[in-house]
Amino acid sequence: MQKKEKPWGGRFGKQTDKQVETFTASIQFDKRLYRYDIEGSIAHATMLARQGIISQVEGKSIIKALGNIRQDLEKGRFTFSDGDEDIHMAIEKALIDKIGESGGKLHTGRSRNDQIALDMRLYLRDQNAQILVMLGQLKNTFLNLATQEIQTIMPGYTHMQKAQPVLLSHYLLAYWEMLNRDEERLTDSQKRFNVMPLGSAALAGTGLPIDREYTANLLNFPALSQNSMDAVSDRDFIIEFISAAAMIMMHLSRFAEDMILWSTDEFSFVQIDDAFTTGSSIMPQKKNPDVAELLRGKTARVYGHLVTLLTLMKGLPMTYNRDLQEDKEPFFDTVDTVKACLQILNAMVQRLTFNREKMHSDAAGGFSTATDVAEYLVKKGVPFRSAHSAVGRMVAYCLKKNKVLESLTMDEFHGFRSEFQEDIYSYLTVESAINVRNITGGTSLQAVRKRIKSLEKNGRVKVDASQR
Repeated sequence: MQKKEKPWGGRFGKQTDKQVETFTASIQFDKRLYRYDIEGSIAHATMLARQGIISQVEGKSIIKALGNIRQDLEKGRFTFSDGDEDIHMAIEKALIDKIGESGGKLHTGRSRNDQIALDMRLYLRDQNAQILVMLGQLKNTFLNLATQEIQTIMPGYTHMQKAQPVLLSHYLLAYWEMLNRDEERLTDSQKRFNVMPLGSAALAGTGLPIDREYTANLLNFPALSQNSMDAVSDRDFIIEFISAAAMIMMHLSRFAEDMILWSTDEFSFVQIDDAFTTGSSIMPQKKNPDVAELLRGKTARVYGHLVTLLTLMKGLPMTYNRDLQEDKEPFFDTVDTVKACLQILNAMVQRLTFNREKMHSDAAGGFSTATDVAEYLVKKGVPFRSAHSAVGRMVAYCLKKNKVLESLTMDEFHGFRSEFQEDIYSYLTVESAINVRNITGGTSLQAVRKRIKSLEKNGRVKVDASQR
């Protein structure tokens, strides 16, 4: 019985143990790269024919067969066999089955090492573009909601304690800023992953007269890798992407955490639409914010993938090592997780309902205008530290007497500082506390409106107030 020959099997006298085939195979997860593997192979074959390394007839035959294989894969007609190690070998085997020995010429001048590096970069280029679109859509949703809630007042918090009144629109635009930075990071990373490694071969390049510039042009790469050893062993671009993805997830998780808190009876600031919540199997009254909780939970998943890749790479000797096969599952899962989370959060945010009256009433609690009283004294010439001390004593007095700042009489005010005058009462409303902060980046209605207008003017987003 003739042994089944591996594409690399010429040097070996025994067949690979079945356990080894199963243990080392990556086909079950890297087959999602088929489209990119075929795209790279078509460009490579075109270049080989142009350079005369293979004939024009062979090149056309290879390219046509690859197109047919792509159709078979897309329509579910492609049959993977147990011996297929990875997507590269599966496609090459199918190619040889279709056109014979000339199919074996496709691998001329390349290795699976530079082939997988190419596939991963092509895949990331596609997925990165999709995630950028989704980030833009979520930014739009936050901006639309901020426009709708432009005058809604809420308490702002530090240390989970009421701090100062702010506009809900200002809060929502804070997430626009976070997502915008995420967008900038992904956009900037393109210049590092949009580099073509093909032609690096196993690690040293090839002695055949290939034209890397031509192949890069066919694949729309603006740059070529400049060191073959680095090109086949580099996974920085994946780590950078997962790092940026982890920050995206951190931002989504922070918002999810607020929505979880705000939807409790204790806060009652927001109603999450029924379509994005679930119930309890035992407690009939429950409405659980499961989507927000899973957004928070899936963040840990992406963080784990980042640590996995950093740990995987930290001790690898130059150049390619089989350990690098372990980069794909965390990479693919990060892409899938981020896309799913961006999509579900965008839908959830569009259907949030805020309890404006409760937010407004809570914004006035907790002595939230105390800083405004201190700044009032500063405007009267009192040093800030002295003003801070006086207002702190006022708060202690109010707590002891079960009073609020607004209920203090002028005599009581004068008991702390003689600079107080009747106009102090105009500083004690939440509206005043908000609108006095009319600086760039401040929470005043005028500042927030100005920010929204600048975003529209710069063309970063198009606001559609009818979206919800």
